Amino acid sequence: MQILTGGQFRALDQYTIEHEPVESIDLMERASRAIVSELRSRWGVDRRFVIFSGPGGNGGDGLAVARLMAEAGYTVLAYLFNVNGRLNADCEINRDRLRQLANSSASQLVSLCEITTEFAFPELHPSDVIIDALFGTGLNKPVSGGFAHIVKRLNQSACTVVSIDTPSGLMTEDNTYNDTQCIVRADLTLTIQHLKLAFLFAENFKYTGEVQVLDIGLSSDWKSEEHGYLWLTEQSEVRQLLRTRSQFAHKGEMGHALLVAGSCGMGGAAVLAAQAALRSGLGKLTVHTPLANLFLMQSQIPEAVVELDPDEHVVSSAIDASVFQALGIGPGITTSRYAAAALQGYLSQQEGPMVIDADALNILSEHRDWLSLIPPDSILTPHPKELDRLVGYQTNCFERMNKARNLAVTHHVFVVLKGHYTQVCTPTGDVHFNPTGNPGMATAGSGDVLTGIITGLLAQGYLPSEAALLGVWLHGAAGDVAAEELGEECMLASDIIRFLPAAFKKLKA
Repeated sequence: MQILTGGQFRALDQYTIEHEPVESIDLMERASRAIVSELRSRWGVDRRFVIFSGPGGNGGDGLAVARLMAEAGYTVLAYLFNVNGRLNADCEINRDRLRQLANSSASQLVSLCEITTEFAFPELHPSDVIIDALFGTGLNKPVSGGFAHIVKRLNQSACTVVSIDTPSGLMTEDNTYNDTQCIVRADLTLTIQHLKLAFLFAENFKYTGEVQVLDIGLSSDWKSEEHGYLWLTEQSEVRQLLRTRSQFAHKGEMGHALLVAGSCGMGGAAVLAAQAALRSGLGKLTVHTPLANLFLMQSQIPEAVVELDPDEHVVSSAIDASVFQALGIGPGITTSRYAAAALQGYLSQQEGPMVIDADALNILSEHRDWLSLIPPDSILTPHPKELDRLVGYQTNCFERMNKARNLAVTHHVFVVLKGHYTQVCTPTGDVHFNPTGNPGMATAGSGDVLTGIITGLLAQGYLPSEAALLGVWLHGAAGDVAAEELGEECMLASDIIRFLPAAFKKLKA
C-alpha cells in the first residue's frame, strides 16, 4: 500500500470528488460521520465535547462533527477561529449548519462561538473530550501567533485530546524545522483513509498517541502523477513472496548458508542467529566462530556445522565462502582489528550478496572506504545508532530515513533500518515500512534473530528484496505471536525464534 504525501492525499480527495462523483461537502460529511461513529464507540453522552476548529477543511470537519454529536445527544461547545475573515467554502457551509442547529429551539446541547478577534480560553474540566480540528494535512509551515498559544493551552489541559486527521502543527512528512512546542499532543488521532508518513516515526508518537485509520471510501482507482516511493507492506504482498517446497525437496536444494558470528563472551549472538537461520527453512548451516564457542554451539544447536577460526577468542580471518549460497556476518564478532581483518577478507572475496549486521556495521563505520567493497544487492541491517555511525548523526527519523535511502541507492544495497515500522530501503529508492512487531521485541538478541532469518531466506534462493521484506515481516509477526502468548514485558529474543513457525503458518493461512 502506498503511503501518500500531504499533496497526494489532497489529490486523491479531489479525484474522488470528480470521479465518484461526490460533492466536496458531502465527502466531508462522510468523513465526519466516520469520526463521530468512532467517538461514540468510545465515549457516552455523559462526556462534554469541546471542539476547536480552524478556518480550513479540517475545521469544517470539526464543525460537522460538532453538529452530528449534538444530534446524537452529546453536549458540545464549538469554537471556530475565523481571525482573517476567510473560511474554506465547506467550512463555511458547516458553520452555517451548526449555527442553525445551535439557534434552534430543538437543541440546547450545542453552542458555537466564532472567534474573529480576541479569544478567552474556556474553562475545561478533566472529563471533557477536546476535538482538535485546527489544521490538517494542508499545513505547510509551523503554527505561530495566536494559534500557537491555543495549541500550548490544549497541551496543558488535563483533558483527553482527539485530533482529526493529524495533530494540528504536525507536518505530514518532514518536521525537521518544526517548533515542537506548537504541535498538539493528542491521545488519539482519527486519520482519514491512510496513515501519514510522520505517524511512522518514533519521535512523533508523543503527538499522535493512538492512531485509528478511518476508511471513508476514497477512490481506489486514483494513481499519483508523481512517482511513489513510500510503501506500507501488506500481508497479501508478503504472502505472494513465500515459496512452496517441492514434495521431492532435499536439504541440498534448500540452501547452504555461512554465518560469521560470535566471540568469547558473545557466543549467544551466534546461537540466536544460527537457530533463526535454520528455523527460516534453510537446508544447511555452517557457523564460522572462535574455539571459545565450540561447546556452546554444539550443545545448543547441533544441526549446525561449526567451522573454527584459528583464533580462540575472536573471528580473525575469512574462510572460503564460495561454496555457500549466502553469507551473514556481524553478530557478536567485536570491532577488534582481528574481526576487521576477517570482514575485509570476506568483502574482498564475496561476489554474491551478503547480510551485514551489528559489529560488522560498526567496523564499516570506522573504515568507510570499505563500503565500496560491499557486493551489490547486499542487505545491511542497522539499528538507528549503527546507521548514524555509518552516515553521520541525524536529529530525527525523517532525516535518518533519507540517509538510509541515500545509502541504499549510492551503494546499490538494501538497508533494513530496524525499529517500530522497520524500513526496508531499496537500491531503486523505494522505502517499505513493515507493520508487524511490537515493543516487546526491544530486547537483546532480537537483531541477531533477524540477521539469521534473512540469511537463511537468501540462501534458499529468495531474491535480496524478497529476503529483506519477507524476513522483516516474519520477524515482526513472530514477535507479535510471542507477545500475545507471553506479554511484551516477558519476551526474549529466543521467543521470537520459538514462535517463528506460527508466523509462517499465519502467512500461509
